[in-house]
Amino acid sequence: MSAAPAARPAQGAGGGDSGDGERLSKRVAQMLGCSRREAEQTIEGGWVRVDGQVVEVPQQRVLAQSVTVDPKASLLSLGEVTLILHKPPNVLDGVQDDVDAVAAPARPPAGRGGQARAPALRGARPLLIAANHSPQDASGQRPLLRHFKQLQASVPLETAASGLLVFTQDWRVQRKLQEDMAQMEHELMVEVRGHVQAEAIGPIERALRDPRQRLPVTKISISSASKARSILRLAVKGAHPGLAAFLCELAGLEIQALRRTRLGRLSLGDVAPGQWRYLAEFERF
Repeated sequence: MSAAPAARPAQGAGGGDSGDGERLSKRVAQMLGCSRREAEQTIEGGWVRVDGQVVEVPQQRVLAQSVTVDPKASLLSLGEVTLILHKPPNVLDGVQDDVDAVAAPARPPAGRGGQARAPALRGARPLLIAANHSPQDASGQRPLLRHFKQLQASVPLETAASGLLVFTQDWRVQRKLQEDMAQMEHELMVEVRGHVQAEAIGPIERALRDPRQRLPVTKISISSASKARSILRLAVKGAHPGLAAFLCELAGLEIQALRRTRLGRLSLGDVAPGQWRYLAEFERF
């Protein structure tokens, strides 16, 4: 798609909110000699500038502004994206907050002398904005408004935990996560208080071997240990919120933090809490 010259002034008023100008998509379609839908996709792809500023809203009205199209514009880059978020602790996982938003009844505020209501937990989805894009993202993708629409989440992570969450527009990724969830290995790093030696996790290992416990397939090891804290590594088949707490209770260990670092073959990478990155083309679950 070749670059378009600076646009001519609009020919008359349109029918938008202000009643002035014409839709940007109409202007771009005239400039490129393409359909209105192709013009909308070009705009949503971040290829169009109005007075030098990228505009991604096809409905925006323009008058005499300069409208240009990037010479590198291509509709081949408009595929669905998958976002990998590092969820902070005490944030709903995007699966749970969607359910809660529908199912939770509205509660009136506590009256005088009544019991104070616990503050509402925030969800993970509001973190998916361009400002939170990780500078460590090596995918080469640039954030676009359309990347934050119609995102689905199906891999739960308990609210108190932090770590890897998946939000996707791609039905193939969503189906993979749903159909293979029970066999997909989740790596959890469990920070506990004090120095933990190998014999301390004996009760956990015995419980995992005991068929009467009916626990999921789990491997446990000590990743690091110091006087103040130790970090245990759990590799668990399937998503099992509450499992880490149950196992640590068997061994009398006090959890201080819990983080999911891997899902199948996909690692969180060097993404700070509250930030996200794109799933790269070479990555697989």
